[in-house]
This record gives sequence, structure tokens and C-alpha cells, in this order.
Amino acid sequence: MRDHGGDLDRAAAAYGAGDWLDLSTGINPVPYPLPAIPPAAWTRLPTRAETAALEAAASAAFGTPAEVVAVAGAQAAIQIVPRLAPPGRAAVLWPSYNEHAAALAAQGWMVAQAQDPEAMTGADLAVIVNPNNPDGRRWPAALLADLAGRVGLLVVDESFGDVAPELSLAPLLDRLPNALVLRSFGKFWGLAGLRLGFALASPPLAARLRALAGPWAVGGPAIAVGCAALADPAWAAAARARLAADAARLDALALGAGWGLVGGTDLFRTYAVADASAAQACLARARIWTRVFPHSPGWIRLGLPGAEGSWTRLATALAGGRE
Repeated sequence: MRDHGGDLDRAAAAYGAGDWLDLSTGINPVPYPLPAIPPAAWTRLPTRAETAALEAAASAAFGTPAEVVAVAGAQAAIQIVPRLAPPGRAAVLWPSYNEHAAALAAQGWMVAQAQDPEAMTGADLAVIVNPNNPDGRRWPAALLADLAGRVGLLVVDESFGDVAPELSLAPLLDRLPNALVLRSFGKFWGLAGLRLGFALASPPLAARLRALAGPWAVGGPAIAVGCAALADPAWAAAARARLAADAARLDALALGAGWGLVGGTDLFRTYAVADASAAQACLARARIWTRVFPHSPGWIRLGLPGAEGSWTRLATALAGGRE
């Protein structure tokens, strides 16, 4: 099933309109402050030099020797990956973000669910989300580099990797010609509506991906914002510290309500409850939307509240659900 968070239309249809607090995604609730965007970014196609400047900024920010390809969000790259090689046997770490398996199956790949990287050996294409969504499992870069030698193409989705840079495979890509790393911009920088992401790979692999993405894959406003944000390490460091503190705060609220911690990242937390659908409904009646999973009926995932009023709303709703 290609179910996702961020589906407030469904929440409103089921529980009514109102001032919804959307915690169903893992997007930073305190976004990067938008820089001034040149008027020409809105009125003309971006130049190759502008796109190259964005990709160079991403290369420096991610610390990678690989070639960087800018795309319209990591999701755009996920749709391209199945066309990088002829369909064969794919292994996807499971449970995980369901678009990987769905996109592969739609292009004729035979997709198997793997419980750990070792089970992926021999696959023509292997996909791992690191850190994983929704349970937060983490895999060291050295382990993934070793796996690359045992599969045809290794795809590592690091959409939540900006809060765990020590896990990134990006710095090792110069010696992994069959590995592809995906990075999201919208999640950590809190600007998901910008639709910006990156694929990192060896030059031949990057060239195939760039050709499939087509010209002008990223618009001028996204280039302007991305260049500014990626060149601002002070903001990124402060954001990581705040997100870590807020993740701990969210855990304290959830554990106080009797929920158990499954895992997560500093952008989202996943908890074990007796009935996730019932817990979601309880919070929805307070106009707080969360994420549940068909594959794990006892798991509920929450993103981080932003403003203090949002924290108060969540604490009140959790306290009410405990009574």
C-alpha cells in the first residue's frame, strides 16, 4: 500500500475541519528562514551554472566525492531508481518507506522484503533507508559499503540522514561505483513544499539518473533557497541540537502516557501502543494527526511539535487519552 503521512484531507474527511496540528510527517517544524529569492528565479528557466552551483553546495554539505544530481525531492529519485537497470530481483529492508517497493514493483521488479542487510546478498538491487523509517534502525556506513560488494546496485535512502551524519555512506562513494545515496532537503530544512532532493553516485550512474530526470529537474526558487541553506552549517548545527532535545521531550510525553518507544530519529518518533488506530483516533478528535501503519497495527509515529502552543495541545490530548 502506498500510504503516507501528510494526508490532512483524509483526517478532515474523517474527523472534521479545524485547526489541525499535523504530526504525521517527519518534517522539521522550525524551517530554515527563507532568503531573498531573485525575481529572475521565478521568471526564467534555471541555467546549467545555477544548477551546478546548487549541486556543488550539496556536495560540500554532504561531504561526498561523488557526483551530485539535484532532483525534485528524494521521491523523484525513488521513481527513477527502478529504471536505472533492467528489472530483476530487488530486496528492500522492511518495514520501511513503502514507496521504494511500490516503485520497483510498478516497473516489473520482483521485490522481496528483507529483515536485515545480510539477507539482501545476491539481489540485483537492494534498498536500505538509513536511519530507517519508521523504526529508526541504523546501519554503519562500513556495513553498507561491504553490502555494496554483494549486490548489483545498492540504494541507500538517507532522507533522515541530516540528523545522523555519522551514518552517511556519502563520503565513501568514490570507491563504491554501484552505490547510490538519496538525500532529502525538505525534511531537515523544514521546507518540504520546495520539492528538492539529491542523488549521489559515481559519474556513470549519475549520468543515467540525470538523463532520466530530464532538463530543469529543479526550479530557480529551489536552487536559490538550497544554495543558501546548504552553505549555512551554523544553522544546521543549531537545528540538530534543538531537534535532539525536542525528540527527548516527545519521548517523555509519550512514555508518560504509557506508550513504549519503538525507535525513530530526531525528526520523528515511533511508539508501541495496544491499538494504534484507536490512539490515532483519540488524538484526531483533538485535531492532532499522526501516522499509523498497516504492517504494524501497534505502532504510531509522531513528528515533532514546533511552537510551544503545539506542545501544550499534544500534552493535553495525551493526558486526556490516559484518563
